[in-house]
Amino acid sequence: MRYRDFHYRWEWQLRSSPEALWPLLSDTNRFNRDAGLPVVAPPLDGSAAFANGRRRLRFRRYGLTIEWVEEPFEWVRPIRFGVVRRLTRGPVAEMRVTADLYPQPDGGTHLVYQVWARPKSPIGLIIIPLQVGLISARRFDAVVRRYDEMAATNESPAGVTAPDARFATSGRKRLTQMSEKLVAQGSQPELVARLVETIEQADDLTLTRLRPYTLADYWRVPRRAALELCLWATRAGLLDLRWDMLCPLCRGAKETCSSLADLQNDVHCDTCNIDFSVNFDRSVELTFRPNPAVRLIEIGEFCIGGPQVTPHIIAQQMLAPGERRALQLPLEPGRHRLRTLKQPGGQALLVTDEGAHEINLRADEKGWSNDELTLSPHPTLNYENATDIEQVFVLERMAWSDQAVTAAEVTALQIFRDLFATEALRPHQQISVGSMTIVFTDLRGSTRLYREIGDAPAFGAVMGHFDILREAVDEEEGALVKTLGDAIMAVFRRPAAALRAMHKAQRRLANPPEGMRPLLLKVGMHTGHCIAVNLNGRLDYFGSNVNIAARLEPLSSGQDIIISTAVRDDPKVTAMIETPENGLQLEPVEAMLKGFDEERIELWRVTEKS
Repeated sequence: MRYRDFHYRWEWQLRSSPEALWPLLSDTNRFNRDAGLPVVAPPLDGSAAFANGRRRLRFRRYGLTIEWVEEPFEWVRPIRFGVVRRLTRGPVAEMRVTADLYPQPDGGTHLVYQVWARPKSPIGLIIIPLQVGLISARRFDAVVRRYDEMAATNESPAGVTAPDARFATSGRKRLTQMSEKLVAQGSQPELVARLVETIEQADDLTLTRLRPYTLADYWRVPRRAALELCLWATRAGLLDLRWDMLCPLCRGAKETCSSLADLQNDVHCDTCNIDFSVNFDRSVELTFRPNPAVRLIEIGEFCIGGPQVTPHIIAQQMLAPGERRALQLPLEPGRHRLRTLKQPGGQALLVTDEGAHEINLRADEKGWSNDELTLSPHPTLNYENATDIEQVFVLERMAWSDQAVTAAEVTALQIFRDLFATEALRPHQQISVGSMTIVFTDLRGSTRLYREIGDAPAFGAVMGHFDILREAVDEEEGALVKTLGDAIMAVFRRPAAALRAMHKAQRRLANPPEGMRPLLLKVGMHTGHCIAVNLNGRLDYFGSNVNIAARLEPLSSGQDIIISTAVRDDPKVTAMIETPENGLQLEPVEAMLKGFDEERIELWRVTEKS
């Protein structure tokens, strides 16, 4: 017997805009938790993933096991989202949920939230009106109104208190002791107090994956300060660090490990059904969570889909074979991509004020165009599925979140190398770290120095020069990788930071305090892609770009810095040299690099103006 659908429609007039409400309402994992829904899990046989992003899931409710196949969520940010669940076990046959956010002239939002549910049995006729019509209706209203208040006051979920926070035995005592230890070690007391407050009060969903830059933005403090605090807190035993391996398409954490030595080179994403190679630049993110000896975190998922799981995806739509659909949506300026889950590649899109206001986007057997199409910030997109199978169309921003602390970034920081000296890859493992600026230095005339002033004084001068280099490198957020006799190798994420650091180091060494001998520092630097390796139990860097950088230092006189064109062409380096107040000038260098005879590598000498 087929029963009629129950239909529930709730409406709210909210103060906040759709853009402000969207990150809260579309976080269906948090919404379901806040609405009192149970934790979901894969079926007992473990076969959760289906084609085109479908999932088999289950939970227990009223003593019953409910299982369903969940269609991929569909959404257009920040306008609407919805999902269909077809139940395979339990008293309900199908459930459909939609949420529509209509902007209002006064800046508020008219929210319409709807649920359709069709019973499968007489029990379903009782449960649906009880659960959805009464219990969920009251809870949804409370959650929506609370989210509106949060959005109106710019409150982050990180600031939401958890009334049921669970601490380990003596956990609060450890929290106090470790926070006092952090302050004694030099951490800012006000930042330590904010971290303690977060650990004490934040809910489990927030604490499961603490992102330092997200905390910094919420606390309104410098990002470097929040990151350093989390690193020190890990060494103190207050936090645990974790390396999340992110899928390049959905950008979700597919595997997590507590040490670089446990990283896998190749990882599978069952959501996107792809295998991907891990790299430090994009697919490994550093996150934290409280140490279980302090705060106990109950990890549970209340929804495995939802738009906020993949916030870089602006719109996701499923089209049947031959189906057409028009979308009108706001887009940020910049590069985007349209792809489907079943086809390789994607269509490159550029959003500019001069772009087209309407465009046709067709998925067929020919694949995507190699041309980059231009769109206006408020276009109409006409989708067409010209294949003989259903397609999930995914429109995504190409820019990655700037709130992620990547492995490439953190491993190039001196504080990380000082606090976690044993963090290294497995022997013989090689992982791309993206583009780095590599610096090699050496003291000019160090051999003569030993002869002129004796071994002990010369050794002290060399050790002192290492301290100055380390300080200059750390000030510009770089890392000293290793020392080689009187020389060093250092890495930076940005060329301008490397140039500033080395310029400062040269000036400090050439103009020491009275009574100390001036020293000349030869410097060479180059920017390019390289790989991370394990060398003698430490994280090191390798590749042809590292070899190029090593060959530049001997060309330096000690009163200049030899840079490659890759460094010179960085816009911030160009601005630094062209700014008159910096007193720098640039001239070309004629030289051949050993081992690179067949390559024409342009070099430049940076000196102070006389």
